[in-house]
Amino acid sequence: MITVRTIEPSDYQTVEKLIYKAFINTEEGYGNEAELVAKLRKDPTYQNDFEGVALKNDRIVGHGLLSEVYVYKEDEKVSTGLCLAPLAVLPKEQKQGIGAKLLSELESRAKNEGYPFISILGHPGYYAKLGYQLASHYDIYAPFPAPDNVYFIKELKTDSLANVQGTISYLNAFND
Repeated sequence: MITVRTIEPSDYQTVEKLIYKAFINTEEGYGNEAELVAKLRKDPTYQNDFEGVALKNDRIVGHGLLSEVYVYKEDEKVSTGLCLAPLAVLPKEQKQGIGAKLLSELESRAKNEGYPFISILGHPGYYAKLGYQLASHYDIYAPFPAPDNVYFIKELKTDSLANVQGTISYLNAFND
């Protein structure tokens, strides 16, 4: 059985190794995702409740982190939402619904806190199955060159993006 709980500081080292293992042999390879997580934890907007781990038989097999992002249109902030980065599951535990369960729990927490959306840069086949739509459908775009088919967004409540268009801005940890 898979359970999801909020991360604890004693989990950090295990999670760092998990993230590395999850990304090292992917098509994109490891891109310092564990280091990004460490930087995001130091950001003043970091919320412990938005960092979760998935456990299978009391062993950490998955990790996910949501952090704040902002939508700007013509230098004006029009919305504050969240982004998922990263979502990681140990390779031998993938394709069992662990990532989806972890993401669903994080979405629920974000919705309960009143956030209007979650954005994701990720695999088209995977995130589309989880209810994410192309961000361009809402006229929301990445601040960097990204193929349209890998940049997603999900409204956490109906029409929460009805009057939101612009470019996503990430926390400084993503730029370091």
